[in-house]
Amino acid sequence: MAVLPLKPPTLWRLGAGAALAALCGPAAQAQQPGQPGAGGIYTCVDAKGRRLTADRPIPECTDREQRVLGPSGTERGRVGPLLSDQERSAQDAQRRKEAEDRARAAEERRRERVLVARYPDQAAHDAERAAAIAKVDEVTAVAAARVAELRSQRRKLDAEMEFYRRDSSKAPMALRRQIAEQDDAIALQQRFIASQEDEKRRVHQRFDAELAQLRPLWAAQHSAPAVPAPQ
Repeated sequence: MAVLPLKPPTLWRLGAGAALAALCGPAAQAQQPGQPGAGGIYTCVDAKGRRLTADRPIPECTDREQRVLGPSGTERGRVGPLLSDQERSAQDAQRRKEAEDRARAAEERRRERVLVARYPDQAAHDAERAAAIAKVDEVTAVAAARVAELRSQRRKLDAEMEFYRRDSSKAPMALRRQIAEQDDAIALQQRFIASQEDEKRRVHQRFDAELAQLRPLWAAQHSAPAVPAPQ
């Protein structure tokens, strides 16, 4: 009776079709043309101008790009150059800077869209400028009215001081303290009014800067072709 050879345990469990795939799989994967280095040919021109070819990455060309060719001579891909730690750090820093520049440009475009949505034309921008200035003027008017009130009170104190015109040192301490307090209060309100004038200048500067930015955006909107309405 003929004796049949035993199959290896692993192949026996896999079955004939699966066993064939398991044996051929790694070899087939090694020959995939999309992977540079899977049986490829490396070629480059080194720093001395020599054209070098090898079946693995070429050490003389680690500082430059190497082409990877297939058996037919067609290019499969490129590798390298290998970077030093310092070069890699510089490359990473450059990439971060480019990403930051892109983010900054995107944020600037977003701000421009918001600005144009808020001020569709110069009339809207002028109206908001006028409203902002009116608020400052309103606060200034309240402070000016307070100054007028304090000065009226100060005149009454001055009238009392007339009794001590020849010798002001004889004036009651309470009267002198009231006069000093009135003077301080008037000075405080005057400083506040001056600060509001500075605030008005800052408001105008802000709106002037916005207007300079808005004008080309409005012009670009007006020159853009109209989008036809959907049918």
